Amino acid sequence: MTKIIYTLTDEAPMLATYSFLPVIEAFAGTAGVAVETRDISLSGRIIAAFDDVLPEDQRLGDALAELGELATTPEANIIKLPNVSASVPQLKVAIAELQAKGYALPDYPDEATTDEQRDARARYDSVKGSAVNPVLREGNSDRRAPAAVKNYARKHPHSMGAWSTDSKTNVATMGEDDFRSNEQSVVIPAADTLTIQLVTDAGTTVLKDGLKVLEGEVVDSTVLRAAALDTFLAEQIARAKREDVLFSVHLKATMMKVSDPIIFGHVVRAFLPDVFARYGADLAAAGLSPNNGLGSIIDGLAALGDQGAEIKAAIDQGLADGPRLAMVNSDKGITNLHVPSDVIVDASMPAMIRTSGHMWGPDGAEADTLAVIPDSSYAGIYQAVIDDCRAHGAYDPTTMGSVPNVGLMAQKAEEYGSHDKTFEIAEAGTVQVVNAAGDVLMSHDVQPGDIWRACQTKDAPIRDWVKLAVTRARASKTPAVFWLDESRAHDRNLIEKVNAYLPEHDTEGLDLQVMAPVDAATFSVERIRKGEDTISVTGNVLRDYNTDLFPILELGTSAKMLSVVPLMNGGGLFETGAGGSAPKHVQQLVQENYLRWDSLGEFLALAESLRHMATTTDNARAEVLADTLDRATERLLNENKGPARKVGQIDNRGSHFYLALFWAHELATQTEDAELAASFATVAETLAAQESTITDELLAVQGHPADIGGYYRPDEDKTAAVMRPSATFNAALAALR
Repeated sequence: MTKIIYTLTDEAPMLATYSFLPVIEAFAGTAGVAVETRDISLSGRIIAAFDDVLPEDQRLGDALAELGELATTPEANIIKLPNVSASVPQLKVAIAELQAKGYALPDYPDEATTDEQRDARARYDSVKGSAVNPVLREGNSDRRAPAAVKNYARKHPHSMGAWSTDSKTNVATMGEDDFRSNEQSVVIPAADTLTIQLVTDAGTTVLKDGLKVLEGEVVDSTVLRAAALDTFLAEQIARAKREDVLFSVHLKATMMKVSDPIIFGHVVRAFLPDVFARYGADLAAAGLSPNNGLGSIIDGLAALGDQGAEIKAAIDQGLADGPRLAMVNSDKGITNLHVPSDVIVDASMPAMIRTSGHMWGPDGAEADTLAVIPDSSYAGIYQAVIDDCRAHGAYDPTTMGSVPNVGLMAQKAEEYGSHDKTFEIAEAGTVQVVNAAGDVLMSHDVQPGDIWRACQTKDAPIRDWVKLAVTRARASKTPAVFWLDESRAHDRNLIEKVNAYLPEHDTEGLDLQVMAPVDAATFSVERIRKGEDTISVTGNVLRDYNTDLFPILELGTSAKMLSVVPLMNGGGLFETGAGGSAPKHVQQLVQENYLRWDSLGEFLALAESLRHMATTTDNARAEVLADTLDRATERLLNENKGPARKVGQIDNRGSHFYLALFWAHELATQTEDAELAASFATVAETLAAQESTITDELLAVQGHPADIGGYYRPDEDKTAAVMRPSATFNAALAALR
């Protein structure tokens, strides 16, 4: 029996899995397709990181490493749901929850001074940030809006805030002394081993050694200068005050888990200069770091007694004296500076652009905003879209075109700032990248506090990326633009490779162009307004940005995108969208037993997974399941049977019932496989006849608190009971299985 691996992840997607997985198992089993699960949740990864030291009855095994190996094989067929990319505050909460459940885990050591603490810190650091995706993504990304979803958005447009020509919303970025301006890049001529070292007057310190590289690999290094960053931030805080707009900062503290929390800490200090001038040493002594956000500092002040109250008063005064801060939750007083992972640039910027260029202020009202994105590598794309909206108004979802994406991400391509090649410099000197022969390939003069980082992009993924771009351009008959800037060191090397690899393919009749990101963004939004589609062919970071930016404008959410990763060795990885709103959905479920999470991404990914199964294993019945699932999904959209917004209406569980009802009907009435049609005739009839009973059972539980026994590690039995409350629906699925 062939199999699909369905990942168990976190928060709302994990809760939805308890409801939807039984449907998948029942339907897929009729095509001889087994469905197995693997736990790659944050809590599961924490447990796995300590698997060798935990008691045997608490061990879990490293499912992520297992799937990473599977992803390199032709047999891989993995459906990957959104998972938590944990910041340190999230990681600490998850650890505490597991400890409360009896797991023998150490605390997260902020300052690791012993071998035991250093070991624990290294294990936990391997889990935080975007630890899952680089392991599984042994292929490049193909993300696009399915026709059914795009058609639905045109028929049922989401809300778009009106733009004013006198809007004061803008992006502020450094443009000099930042990562982009200081970037150096080399193409490795032959397999080698590199060393990263800091050379000072006192000697040489090895920052990273044994760095294996392959022939043709692109290696980059760069530095953001801390003094210039602090000057820039002070200027933008003054500018926001002067222009009377909200101040906000937009970073990627989850994916760029080393560099961006440090930058976030600089922002907190810059916004409250008097607080840190007077109390910085006391806060540091208490283990309260601005890198973890203002919220963590405020939460820790109670332990400082009278001095804590004094510092809190100083913080309140600093917030009052500065410009108005953009808010994450104005009702609860949670500011843009509270938690590094609360305002993620790829989600927060499109949401702001969609809402008239506004964020929420401390008074609970919308206002124009100065969006601070310190590094200038890609900040300009958001300014280009803002300028377009200011000049021409909001986009119209009923007529606008689409910007699908082909993203370079295989084999950890361009994993900037997220791993062990990013350093906060301790002393003045020169950081060098040296090959095995001792030749210095790249070097940067640095000062204490500077943030230096490097990344790698292997040649094989670049070649595959070019191939995928040509394949998608031909399949969709759509122009494809490589978002590459010849004035940037890394991009110059990629442009040379693109020009070398394009002739390997039949490109006759295709519109393939190379444009700098700002020009590409302008070109794409001009075409969007004409209802025209343009494929964006981008590197890894821009892949992350564009696959939120354009879907949020086109569809209202990035969760409705089809996300296929054709793995380089022939397997398939099928991603189900973003999980940015997942925490709020969990809160609502616990409070009201109502889950708003939309599983549309799961439906789309499952269809592609089954279609891949049909192609790779010659399973004609899996193809029938895929085609009928697509038709059922389109009907679900057209009949508005996705999760509604409030108690008393169908939620995530109800949408799963209706998908099963429509899917069973499509299978029972299709003519490609008579035996399969016959096997679904009874269940289709049963579900249709019992529709009102099942929906009544699903609605009856709403409006009351629900106990799932945990947030990061909920109790399986309790969660299954909450997510499968219809005995009638459960019985129908059991009969099919």
